[in-house]
Amino acid sequence: MAALTSLPTTSGSSEKSSRHRGWRARAAGVVLAALALTTGVAAPAPAAANPYERGPDPTTASIEAARGSFATSTVTVARSAVTGFGGGTIYYPTTTTDGTFGALSISPGFTGTQSTIAWLGPRLASQGFVVFTIDTLSGWDFPDSRGRQLLASLDYLTQQSSVRSRVDSSRLAVSGHSMGGGGSLEAARSRPSLRAAVPLTGWDLNTNWSTLRVPTLIVGAQSDTTAPVASHSIPFYTSLPSTLDRAYLELRGASHSAPTSPNTTLAKYTLSWLKRFIDNDTRYEQFLCPIPATSTSISDYRGNCPHNG
Repeated sequence: MAALTSLPTTSGSSEKSSRHRGWRARAAGVVLAALALTTGVAAPAPAAANPYERGPDPTTASIEAARGSFATSTVTVARSAVTGFGGGTIYYPTTTTDGTFGALSISPGFTGTQSTIAWLGPRLASQGFVVFTIDTLSGWDFPDSRGRQLLASLDYLTQQSSVRSRVDSSRLAVSGHSMGGGGSLEAARSRPSLRAAVPLTGWDLNTNWSTLRVPTLIVGAQSDTTAPVASHSIPFYTSLPSTLDRAYLELRGASHSAPTSPNTTLAKYTLSWLKRFIDNDTRYEQFLCPIPATSTSISDYRGNCPHNG
């Protein structure tokens, strides 16, 4: 649902309220200063900025860009070096001065490999995330298995990988294409401590996600004949609790394979969702609220403005 708008006020009442606020602020300042001088008690410090913000203030141009402000590098993870999933590639910001980063794992779809979702690795990592694009144990694994593999890959990333010291293990998310998208829903339901889930043209026989508690952006494709939105993405979305931070983005005229190649609309809203919920970065709410309108690239968008707090 759209955000509620505030009630209108008259110019006079607004100016009067402003004068009162200014008077109260000055009076409070005088009291605090006097307290500090006479008792030695310091005035309260201002509230700390969000410690998880990474990167400059976002603009439409920056969230639509193919690369963000962070230089990135990669680590190849061999299948033979891990258990529970099929290896993959880790994309990460090279800076060591900005603290740790939130992270996500992304699964390919049925018969696909990590190469089909590889474009998202550097695109998201350069915006300030550690991104793990994985291979699955088998190309034929169903969503429940892919969900377990996504969680196994996050555990490897945070506990054993060579970049584990760069990752904040409390700020993790999952995504995936097709059955990998279904897998991301399965993973989110199994691990409610995740910060976000973003299934991309997801496929799953299960369409009831009423027990899921992770903020979820579902991306569907208007012309998808493999996982038609009427029987997959839309039922996924409508089954989510109405009290949950949730959204449904439908790519106009797009097919099931839309997430397997660079797509600006998909990327900008995925990035905004991840920033808002992995990093609690409210600077990105402007791209999610008010609810985006239909356009030449969006055939449908539903959801609620992110809840604060």
